[in-house]
Amino acid sequence: MQNAQAILAPIDGSPITNAAFVPADKPYQVCTRCVMDTTDPDITFDDKGVCNHCYYYDNNIMPTWPSPEKGAVLLQEMLAKVKAYGKGKQYDCIIGLSGGIDSSFIAVKAVEWGLRPLVVHVDAGWNSELAVMNIEQICKRLGLDLVTHVVDWEEMQDMQLAFLRSNLANQDVPQDHAFFAALYGYAIKAGIKYVINGSNFATESILPQSWGYDAMDATHVKAIHKQFGKRKRGKFPIVGFFNLYFRYPFILKMEVLRPLNYIVYNKEEAIKILERDYGWRYYGGKHYESRWTRFFQAYYLPHKFGYDKRKAHLSSLVVSGQMTRNQALAELQKPLYDSKLLEEDKAFIAKKLGITSAKFEALLREPPRHYSEFPNHQRKFKLAFGTYRVLRSLAYIPVRILAKIKGYTRRALRMLIGR
Repeated sequence: MQNAQAILAPIDGSPITNAAFVPADKPYQVCTRCVMDTTDPDITFDDKGVCNHCYYYDNNIMPTWPSPEKGAVLLQEMLAKVKAYGKGKQYDCIIGLSGGIDSSFIAVKAVEWGLRPLVVHVDAGWNSELAVMNIEQICKRLGLDLVTHVVDWEEMQDMQLAFLRSNLANQDVPQDHAFFAALYGYAIKAGIKYVINGSNFATESILPQSWGYDAMDATHVKAIHKQFGKRKRGKFPIVGFFNLYFRYPFILKMEVLRPLNYIVYNKEEAIKILERDYGWRYYGGKHYESRWTRFFQAYYLPHKFGYDKRKAHLSSLVVSGQMTRNQALAELQKPLYDSKLLEEDKAFIAKKLGITSAKFEALLREPPRHYSEFPNHQRKFKLAFGTYRVLRSLAYIPVRILAKIKGYTRRALRMLIGR
């Protein structure tokens, strides 16, 4: 795929109507139901102007999203399973706490439901002061044990710079990968099987794949670092393909549970509860607990690629009934960034990365590049899960024979992915 031109989109509330990897002659269009538009290179519309994201929500999210009554039953079943597993143990589950809305609220609900979580926070060097305060307040008021894993800054800095030099869209990969890798590591050390996750359908049902890609793609992370990093990778947390898709779920039997999908979860109500009862304070944007993520989402993506992630976040709220389309459109008229805060963040980030402001600006002006231009694990993923589907279809074969086939497949996969 050829390099695209940098968009250099405005951040003052002016509408962003063009984006990287979108043909210049493609007419601009906005969905008539949500606020997703043709800045998503892969978006399609029906004859009524409704986009494919809305249809995905209707056909894939809604059928799997239980009613409040069914959700209450499923929640009780899930809680009983976790509590039974944790009987006699110090902890029955683990929660990754970033200090954001979803992770903070799920920590509150876990205690309310009688769970005994170990809380892990991964400090990748980008925490805002408000994030630190929110984490401390939540854990203190809930009486939770907190483990803070601090990623070696020199390694994190080198990884972050490598991704910046790659000119790829998802600049949150180093931070996100480190978060989940460290979380799984602590779960294994503590012998904890269940990971309680705050992700949910209500606020996260729409997110274009073209605007990002799998942050847990270890093949991709290593390839970017090898090409653009300046120092050897040491203890930077990495989760390999085999561990993520086979060892953790099938051998160690770890499960990621998303109980917010079993309750009526309203973002504004969650914020009110957190602020009123737990001394928590709002950051002003989704995932803005990280100073890097704030800059990445509010400036780097829209300015360089033309991707305004507010459109996806707001569209999720629209289709789930938490916001009207007109309210979402009004939100999009607001500036992406306060100009004074932007300059402060730019200066802070350049200094923290150990480069001059001029060099930082030069990197931001370089042409965008696409995920597919670099090694990734998509081929491995398709082959592994194609094999898995074949094995499932052969379930009628005698158990001993099937076990032998699975053994051969596992060894083949290990050879394929270099494990």
